Amino acid sequence: MTGKKAVILLSGGLDSATVLALAKAEGYACYTMSFDYGQRHRSELRAAERVARQLGAVEHKVIGLDLDGMGGSALTDASIDVPESPTEGIPVTYVPARNTVFLALALGWAEVLGARDIFIGVNAVDYSGYPDCRPEFVAAFERMANLATKAGVEGDGFRIQAPLQDMSKAEIVQVGLRNGVDYALTVSCYQADEDGRACGKCDSCRLRAAGFVAAGVPDPTPYR
Repeated sequence: MTGKKAVILLSGGLDSATVLALAKAEGYACYTMSFDYGQRHRSELRAAERVARQLGAVEHKVIGLDLDGMGGSALTDASIDVPESPTEGIPVTYVPARNTVFLALALGWAEVLGARDIFIGVNAVDYSGYPDCRPEFVAAFERMANLATKAGVEGDGFRIQAPLQDMSKAEIVQVGLRNGVDYALTVSCYQADEDGRACGKCDSCRLRAAGFVAAGVPDPTPYR
């Protein structure tokens, strides 16, 4: 394909699906990347495949990682419970270095593809306190990307795009619906079952449900 290309980090959740739709609407040929990193459930990976297909990704790649070998997060260590009520500070669902690792691998694929834009669905408004979702992190990674790559050194650098950065969850839902996202295909729950049904209790479920309510649209999430 000719024209501008982008790599989109696609988890299978609400935010990343919206980012893919926005990149497509901007005329990018979209290459989506997901990670089988030892997370609690694989239903989000199946959701990512559905979303990539529905929104017309050129190619969808799944990379295997062993983040569960390090542990340290309720999402990768079954001995740590997922909180089902609000907590103070950075929650135990934070996965150490996850977005740094994901962006680094997306950067590598982007350089191979000749893409100069990488999209990530981080959000500084409803972001659960994760340090690697902040604007400062995104800006710092972009600077690093342009120092660490052949494309960056030769002057044809990279952009890390985070179009949801300053949106509320309701705004994200509204933007996604305007751009053709079928949120029934997505899975956001930290502890969804193998059929993708949500718990309705974790932080991600609460933020997602509140977003649909505030947006004034029906919530298509299947709950167990």
